[in-house]
Amino acid sequence: MSHRLNLEHIANASSLIDPVFLNTPQYRSESLEAILGCRLVVKVETLNPIRSFKGRGAMYFVAGQAVGTTLVCASAGNFGQAMAYACRARGMKLMVYASVHANVLKIERMRAFGAEVRLEGEDFDAAKLAARRFAHEQGLRFVEDSLEPETGEGAGTIAAELLRWPDPFDMLLIALGNGALLTGMGRWVKVHAPATHMIGVAATGAPAMEQSWRSGSIVVHERIDTIADGIGVRLPVREAVADMQGTVDDVVLVSDEAIVAAMQLLHRHLGLVVEPSGAVGVAAILSDPERYRDRLIGTVICGGNLTDEQMRHWLM
Repeated sequence: MSHRLNLEHIANASSLIDPVFLNTPQYRSESLEAILGCRLVVKVETLNPIRSFKGRGAMYFVAGQAVGTTLVCASAGNFGQAMAYACRARGMKLMVYASVHANVLKIERMRAFGAEVRLEGEDFDAAKLAARRFAHEQGLRFVEDSLEPETGEGAGTIAAELLRWPDPFDMLLIALGNGALLTGMGRWVKVHAPATHMIGVAATGAPAMEQSWRSGSIVVHERIDTIADGIGVRLPVREAVADMQGTVDDVVLVSDEAIVAAMQLLHRHLGLVVEPSGAVGVAAILSDPERYRDRLIGTVICGGNLTDEQMRHWLM
């Protein structure tokens, strides 16, 4: 089976990614294991300037673009921050479209990193349509997370690091939004640790990617209903769904209630501030503990951008 995501590119991507995003902490959480009933390795991707894993793919993509190019993208917030950080590092201009309901902290940080941010549309996918239309009208380069192979290949470096763990993983529980994280990691894992099951985790209120993968055809929803804005997809990227074939073993859905419970556990036991999309791996274990009991499970804490209000509401 041929793949868009190139193993050699994943292996070499680290040389083009700012070291601040690389070699992130990965460790077992023994106090959480006592609650969850499994052995759990967490890889923390929030200890960097943008508080998410997106810096890897954005840095790798931008490194391949001509200096002076103006880029346009859409984001729920984390990809936009990553692109802004990467573009600033190379002296490039970036315009980000985000929903009028986007996380205000993420909007502030995108602007702080030098991006021009335009708010349009009721959700991420509506903002993405507006961004694509504007880029086409202006003759600018539109960058779509998960459609650009580099975004997945950059994320694949997380798997290369995680598999340095001395024991083989039974399963990896990885957040599934547009797919770059899951497919990039899965591409590497299925070659270097084929017995490890790659399980994507999406929100019950945003099941379009899960349904598209299971049905083999693109399933579109009119709206989403989840607190997990970072994985709130209603218009799947066709190529990213195709990338899941052969790299993903299963996809599970988790409720907002399970996500909040997972966020609180991660805060209490690991001292981490984790946004909803970053906690879905632990939420999956809470939702079906027998499936994971006594197994060695790995998960990526992939985002930690919460507003003060969200922290008071969910964590206090």
